[in-house]
Amino acid sequence: MATPRHGGSCPRPGKFPLVAQTKKKRSRKKRGTQAGNVDTRRKARPKNRAEARSQAKSGSRTRTPKVDRPPTWRSAAMRGVVASLVFVGLLILLFGRSLSEALPIGLFMLVFYIPAGYYMDSVLWRRRERARIRARGKQG
Repeated sequence: MATPRHGGSCPRPGKFPLVAQTKKKRSRKKRGTQAGNVDTRRKARPKNRAEARSQAKSGSRTRTPKVDRPPTWRSAAMRGVVASLVFVGLLILLFGRSLSEALPIGLFMLVFYIPAGYYMDSVLWRRRERARIRARGKQG
């Protein structure tokens, strides 16, 4: 019988074993979406069909639609930044202005767009609220 050259009991010291490992780490169920969101809420599984329906109905109404929320300065600022960037891009591409000419005009448009957008949104929101209140009054 041949003995190993290195003196140890393993035929290949410092190398990987010749037999595949059988222990495998347990994998967890992946609950992420394609957008990268991971749902951390644990919902109990419904016991019957009626419970499942009530759970589905209550889950869909948790977030209010964007139209029902009052306007914010942040939303007006974001819309104003996007609109002024589009305006600067159009000035450069379509009208052949240089960047040094288009930026001051774009800055002026930004200063104009933010309050104008906020007040326009607030007027429209108040109008929708009045209509919603009238509709509730007629129902009840």
